[in-house]
Amino acid sequence: MTKEISGFSKLSKAEKIDWIANHYFESPEEAKALVKSYWNSDVKLQQLHDDFIENTVSNFYLPMGIAPNFNINGKTYTVPMVIEESSVVAAAAKSAKFWATKGGFKTTVLNTEKIGQVHFIFTGDKEKLQGFFQLIKPNFFYDTEPLTANMQKRGGGILDIELRDKSTDIPGYFQLHATFETKDSMGANFINSCLEQFAKTLKEEAAEYDGFSAEEKNIRIVMSILSNFVTGCVVRAEVSCKVEELTDKNIPDPHAFAEKFITAVKIAEVEPYRAVTHNKGIMNGVDAVVLATGNDFRAVEAAVHAYASKDGRYSSLSHAEVTDGIFRFWLDLPLALGTVGGLTSLHPLVKFALTVLEKPSAPELMQIVAATGLAQNFAALRSLTTTGIQEGHMKMHLNNILNQFGATDVEREMVRKHFKKHAISHAAAVNYIESLRKN
Repeated sequence: MTKEISGFSKLSKAEKIDWIANHYFESPEEAKALVKSYWNSDVKLQQLHDDFIENTVSNFYLPMGIAPNFNINGKTYTVPMVIEESSVVAAAAKSAKFWATKGGFKTTVLNTEKIGQVHFIFTGDKEKLQGFFQLIKPNFFYDTEPLTANMQKRGGGILDIELRDKSTDIPGYFQLHATFETKDSMGANFINSCLEQFAKTLKEEAAEYDGFSAEEKNIRIVMSILSNFVTGCVVRAEVSCKVEELTDKNIPDPHAFAEKFITAVKIAEVEPYRAVTHNKGIMNGVDAVVLATGNDFRAVEAAVHAYASKDGRYSSLSHAEVTDGIFRFWLDLPLALGTVGGLTSLHPLVKFALTVLEKPSAPELMQIVAATGLAQNFAALRSLTTTGIQEGHMKMHLNNILNQFGATDVEREMVRKHFKKHAISHAAAVNYIESLRKN
């Protein structure tokens, strides 16, 4: 049976599901029942979800958890997190509670500029192009006024436009490099619309410019697109306390803990193989809040990891030190986030999450996200340098194993009692469950 199909997008939802079930499953009816079991019973709500993307057949659920007690700049936040990985929410909550009694998280938005570029080819005289750009630069602002009017009312808009010569990298390659302020929206559609108008203005003005030769008038636009590498949209989060205050049941010697913790961070600063996993732990917290608030976690991931490589080598995003007896742990993250537009006004659980966060502005959300990432990193490093990371993680993973085997309440209780005294592994848990059932 061929699995190629023409006109799939034109099929109804039911027809798409039928085709998939009949082509890929031994029991098509079971497959169809599974897909439909994840539909929302509210028809209007399901239609809303169907319209988010193309060729929708069902919903894919992830757990939404809550990490309370985040003291950020003196205000207490309850942070919603969407993630499938065991122990992440618990670790964030534990870190939040640890630091709440030590002054909490201090965060600062360093800047909020976003970037977009028009990439084009010009093979003529560079000095002529520079003079032409300076002459028509006001036109870029004028021609985009219908697009920028509402944004300007909110205090945003186009900040600046530069001509950048990249011809040493690619012959004839130049950019219009523009910076934007988009206030509480992430601003992708706004920026891209402005860029496309820049490209149109550039091409039309060049065609009419008397200072260009016939060949120079033919500027070739390659593409117009925002950049997710938001080096001008950065937030800092940090925690600090006296070394003596770094105590809990797993930290008997705070000075030894601080020394080991800082060494672990320095290893991530110099060893890329460690840095990737180190930064992934930060992103466990970051992505979970970004997802919960309806923002683009792929864009955030791309920007953050590029930022981790900005000095020519992939390195830790976080840093730690002890100065004059004060332990300090901090990170800087490029975060382009929005609290209006996109899914923020459409997805019911995104609205729920933003309400739990008390409807933050975009800069405030940047700070919450950065603090959650730092909390997650602290929790991971504390575990790695004390008890080891697997103890807590495997306790949480045990629930997944019990669910996988459909364990009864009695079996769950017996399994948990058994593994209070024995090391947890997937194989050990499976063997114990099977032995219970045999007996």
